[in-house]
Order: sequence, then C-alpha cells, then structure tokens
Amino acid sequence: MSNKDLEVRSEEFIAYDLALLKDKGKWKKYARVVANAMSAIPWVGTILSSGASIHGEMEQGKVNELYEEWLKVHKQKVGDLMVSLDEVAGRLESVHDDYEERIQSEEYLALVRRAFRSWDEAETQEKRAYVVNLISNAAASHLCPDDLIRLFNDWLDKYHETHFRVIRAIYQNPGITRLGIWQSVSEKVPRDDSAEADLYRLLIHDLSTGRVIRQFRQTTYDGQFMKQSTKGRSRKSYSSTMESAFENTKPYQLTELGSQFVHYTMNQVVKRIESA
Repeated sequence: MSNKDLEVRSEEFIAYDLALLKDKGKWKKYARVVANAMSAIPWVGTILSSGASIHGEMEQGKVNELYEEWLKVHKQKVGDLMVSLDEVAGRLESVHDDYEERIQSEEYLALVRRAFRSWDEAETQEKRAYVVNLISNAAASHLCPDDLIRLFNDWLDKYHETHFRVIRAIYQNPGITRLGIWQSVSEKVPRDDSAEADLYRLLIHDLSTGRVIRQFRQTTYDGQFMKQSTKGRSRKSYSSTMESAFENTKPYQLTELGSQFVHYTMNQVVKRIESA
C-alpha cells in the first residue's frame, strides 16, 4: 500500500472516532449536550455519513483527490472539536449537581447549539476558547439570564481579537487611558492621521457604543452617576488641534455588562457553585 493510500486510510478513522464519542467516559453523562453541539456544525454530518463509504471506494481506487483534500482539512477541525467538547464535558462536571436539570433542559441545549455555530465560524483558537468558556459558565443559570448569554454570544461573533485586546487591557488595569491601552499591545505610538490611529478610534468607538467599556465615572452610594464638576472651568482653554486617539488623561473602565462578559468568556475556571 502506498503512502497516499495510508494517508487516505487514516482519514477514514475520523468518522470512526466521532462515532465513538458516546462511549467516552464522562461524555456519557452529557451525551445530549455533545449531540446538540455536533448537530449545530454542518460538516460533522457529512463526515459521519461518508465514513462508511470511504473504505469501499478506497479499495476500488475511486477516492476523489478533491475529497481527500477536504478530509485532510477537516481532520484538524475534528481534532479541535473533540478537544472543545471534552473541555465542556469536564467543566460541566465541576458544576454543582443542583444544576443537572438545567444542563439537560432544552433552554440550555439551545444555547449549546447557538454557541457551537459560533465555534465553527470562529477563525481563531482564542475565540473558540471564549465560546467554550461561555457555554460552560452558562450552565449555572441563576448567575446570568439566558438573554445575556445570547448577547455575549453575539458579542463573540461581532468583535475581533483586536477588540478583545482592548477589553483585556482595561480589565487588567482599571482606569487605564487610551494611551496606556495602546502601549499594552505596541511600543510605538503612531501619528494621529495614520491608519493605525483610525483603527484604534474605531475599536474604542465600537466597544463604547456597544456598552462594553466607558470612561470612568464617579457614582453615589446607591449607584447613580455623578455629574462632572464645573469648578475651575470658568476659563476655557482652546487648542488648535483635536484630541489625540492616544489621549492620556481620561481613564477607562469596563461597564458592569462588560465585566460580566469578561467573567463568562475570558475566565477559564468554572467554580463549583454551592447550593444556597
């Protein structure tokens, strides 16, 4: 048998491995979760249905070269899918038993299907990890309503890794300025009329209008935002230039919604929740 035939035969076992998922230890307990996740990914069904026919076609030398390449591409995706499903199942085991009914509910399974559609469309491992974090944390329903989980899923679809870098910088350094955020990812500060500055303004605008971040505001004891004092502002200072994209006096913070987004998508550990 040639090396090429051996390579084709190795692809044959992709479908076989997927078919055995139901027998993988801890996955038995969460078979419905795994099945719903897989049902949301279109190419999984094609892999499964093709597995039985590959062997016969290979014996007759009829395996299409384009099809071989398609299998090779999906071999890595199948491996990534298995890792992510295993991670979800392991994380669900750390959730308190009181939430078992929640995990098996149609409401939660609908979130699983939605999340793994996003997983399949994600272009980076980083975003896929955020999807796994979100759906794992969503198992404890009383901590965050399902409507917010769906909103956070929408944010994962909408925002890119560059947005997430801004969010992480503010989360790690509350009160950081736009200059500080930029310097956390780049040593060189570009000109204000550069493409980099335009992109940076867009990132800040997207996250601000999306209510993920905001400029720091003082609040009263009961959470109301205080108006900025006008004392000492009787004389306005005028400048011939506009405010820089890398301004260094106005501190930024995550909104409360943004903080919950970080907790549900960027924190890796699901803490065991004690019953009330």
